[in-house]
Amino acid sequence: MVDGIKWTYVFYESGLSINILYTLNDPKKRAVGFKLSEGMEVPKELEEKFRFAKQKSKLAGIIRSSFFVIKEEY
Repeated sequence: MVDGIKWTYVFYESGLSINILYTLNDPKKRAVGFKLSEGMEVPKELEEKFRFAKQKSKLAGIIRSSFFVIKEEY
C-alpha cells in the first residue's frame, strides 16, 4: 500500500494478468483490470461479459485489456 492505494497483480501462465486497484480514501478509484498478452484468445468466461481494447506496449507488444469498477466497499 502506498499513499492509501492498494494495487495487486496476479499473473497466469496463459498470458492473462489481473490487477486490482483499491483506494482507501476515494471510492470512485476502485477497479479490477484484465490484460491479455499478444496472441492470447479471450477466455470463454470473459468474452461475453467484457470488451477488450487494444494497446501498444514497448515491453509486451500489443495487449488487450478491459476493466470494471468496484462499486461497493470490501
